[in-house]
Parts: sequence; structure tokens; C-alpha cells
Amino acid sequence: MIELKNLVVHYGRVAAVHDVSLAFDTGINCIIGSNGAGKTTIMRSISGLIRPSSGDILFEGEKIDGLSPKAIVERGIAHVPEGRHVFPELSVDENLKIGAYLRNDRAAIKRDYDNICSVFPRLAERRKQFANTLSGGEQQMLVIGRAIMAAPKLILMDEPSMGLSPVMVAKMADVIRAVNQEGKSVLLVEQNANVALGLSVDAAVLEQGRISLRGKAADMKDDEHVRVAYIGV
Repeated sequence: MIELKNLVVHYGRVAAVHDVSLAFDTGINCIIGSNGAGKTTIMRSISGLIRPSSGDILFEGEKIDGLSPKAIVERGIAHVPEGRHVFPELSVDENLKIGAYLRNDRAAIKRDYDNICSVFPRLAERRKQFANTLSGGEQQMLVIGRAIMAAPKLILMDEPSMGLSPVMVAKMADVIRAVNQEGKSVLLVEQNANVALGLSVDAAVLEQGRISLRGKAADMKDDEHVRVAYIGV
């Protein structure tokens, strides 16, 4: 579904991603790694926020690197960025509706909106509140809901568990599964390897901008290096 071929990304003269080649099929998949490994750079490259220095990004077989972020959303990719970037002085309701700004199918938009309110009843209760009055967990629900409103085929989720309590992390995992059960694929990048690998079918480990390991997520949980370096066992 999403494929990276020999991807190289620089910030100025510094290479953040070095010759990364990866392919993930539909479903839930993940890239794990420590802070600064290049995970967010890969996500921002896929969504068009950063232009790669070289290499190719293909979505459903079509080359998308070089397209604008708007064009990439139109092709079916939504991005849930690291850090819960809500529109703070807009209401929950307005934040959700902004997610559908490229759509014209009013009946389907209402159906998706109602579904989000069902999956996230806390958002339904707070739909008239300003987004900056929500808790961290509620804001994370809001940015995921906003991404769903774009009607994507693939949702990129950058560190969705960051800063959340253990209870909210478990809730977020349930939400990611529910999103996938609705027919949407998810690509996670996470420092919380235990959560990411528990959710995913396939996984890759990114270290210092390079892929050091890839394979089935279930097998990776038993890899000694992954267990010591990322799971803490």
C-alpha cells in the first residue's frame, strides 16, 4: 500500500534519513525507534510536508513524492502529527469539520461525524468546547477524529501514545484497532514499542536514520535487541 524506495531526506546538510526502503501492505503496521531516529521525518515526507532529497514514495503504486500536502490528502492519506496539533481556539465540532474540507459528500460526512462521536463519546459531550480546554487524551482523540473526517485510506499516526497515562494508552490502542476495523489502514511510528508491536502486523526498526530490522511484529517482540533496546526487557 505504501512503499519507500531508497529514501534520503536532509535538513540542510544533515541527512536525517539514509537510503530507507520499506513496503507495508494494508492493515496496521509500525516503525519503531528512539527519539531522533528519523521516524517523524519519514511521516512528514509521506504526507508532503518535507521534500525528500532523493528516492521515491509510492502509494497504491503511484508516485506521490513531490505532490503538495493537499494533493496527498486527496489521494487518501491523512496525517495525525506528533504533539496533538489541534486548532486551539476552535470548538471540537469545528476541528472535526475542518478535516472534511476537501469533501463534498454531505451524507457521508455526516455519517463519519456521527461515527466519530460514537467511537469518542467524550468528544460528543464536549463538541462545543474550545479544543484547548481538552485534556491531552481528549486532544489526541480529536486529531484522530479530524483525520478520519478526511475519509482516508491510510492514516499516519506519529507517536499517538506520547504523554498519555497508561489507561489512556490502552484506550488509544483500542481506538486504533477500531479505526482499522472501519477499513482504514494505519502506519504508526512509536517509541512505545510494546504498544506498537502489539497492534501491528509488520514492523521495522529505525536507528539513526537507517532500517536496522524488519519483519513480522509478533516475531520482533521476541528479538533480543528489540526487547532490550525498545521494550526494556
